[in-house]
Amino acid sequence: MTTTISPSRFFFLILILGSLTALGPFSIDMYLPGFPAIAKDLHTDVPTIGFSLTSFFIGISAGQLLYGPLLDKYGRKKPLYAGLILYIATSIGCMYSHTIESLVALRFFQAIGSCAATVAAVAMVRDLFPVKDNARVFALLMLVVGASPMVAPAVGGYVTHAFGWNTVFLILTVLGVGILLACLLWLPESYRPDSTISLKPKPIINNFLAVLTNAQFTTYALAGALSFAGIFTYVSGSPKVFMEVYGVSGEVYGWIFAGLSVGFIGCSQVNSFLLRRFQSRQIIPVALAFQSAFGILLFLAAITHVLTLTLLLILLFGYLCCLGFVNPNTAALCLAPFSKNAGSASAVMGALQLGIGAITSAAVSAVKIPNASPMAFTLALCGLTALGVLLTGRRFIKQETDMQGAQAVLH
Repeated sequence: MTTTISPSRFFFLILILGSLTALGPFSIDMYLPGFPAIAKDLHTDVPTIGFSLTSFFIGISAGQLLYGPLLDKYGRKKPLYAGLILYIATSIGCMYSHTIESLVALRFFQAIGSCAATVAAVAMVRDLFPVKDNARVFALLMLVVGASPMVAPAVGGYVTHAFGWNTVFLILTVLGVGILLACLLWLPESYRPDSTISLKPKPIINNFLAVLTNAQFTTYALAGALSFAGIFTYVSGSPKVFMEVYGVSGEVYGWIFAGLSVGFIGCSQVNSFLLRRFQSRQIIPVALAFQSAFGILLFLAAITHVLTLTLLLILLFGYLCCLGFVNPNTAALCLAPFSKNAGSASAVMGALQLGIGAITSAAVSAVKIPNASPMAFTLALCGLTALGVLLTGRRFIKQETDMQGAQAVLH
């Protein structure tokens, strides 16, 4: 249900929804500078610690499908509370991990808890705001989400250096508690529970299939997920590339990560201005073409051994800028056809996005080549496949639209 929101509440609501959306990314970005310290304490190497990041991606992907039906049946807030409580409990567990196996397992369940926040926030955007405003609202949420890559790695680097990596998970625990309290006190329930929705496997699967058979959803969800997998590739591969290949410290890496993220966040805001003159459908293909070009240039520079640290920073910055244009527009076009089952649509979109991201993250973590070429190759592949899916899918969208128009004339 779309409700009227007063200007005085709009900013505060965006802040809460943005914080929910940022919880997962913050949980990823803050511990990245601690990879060498965690590896030392747990008696393993940095690439192996990367599997705790992969397990997080797998958990947050699987959790999307869990929460989608729950959010549609019970409303947005009850499943959200359950997820946040799980997140808090597992964050405490991560703080006391003594083996890589326990850290990987706990990160999986921490992700399942955090993804309740992401799915609920995306569904509530569809509930609370008109469809025509969704892309702009998602862009505004990116301002809050942007605090994660801009602040979390730098804070994580200094906290790890001063107090140890365990303290990072203490901060995440406190963050989870704060967000839970904010939701309890100030977040409105945006969706009336629907008791007709069944939680039996067959109806749930049928509901998901109804979402996936919508040509517009599938095209923009897949294109957006493949494009956004570049973020997961970058997050998973950058600790090794920057700290091991180029020898920067954990603290410097945190600042580099924050600086590069300005491109993603800044362009998501530029996108809001572009939407005044152009449609989302016009912006996406141009952004994907540039994303592919930056990825290809990065890969060619890596395999020809001309990739200096400065060139790496320039090309990664350009690549992340493109994602700032792709992400809010594909998200808005994915959810536009849905109202009643926006929770399920949000869940499927997130599962595709994070599932593909988990695959690229695992691939980059598994390859032991001591240079930037594995990360660069995967970044190029993400952009090119996303562009291919978009161009192919647009034909199916046109066919579906023509068929619906013909049926309307007949009736």
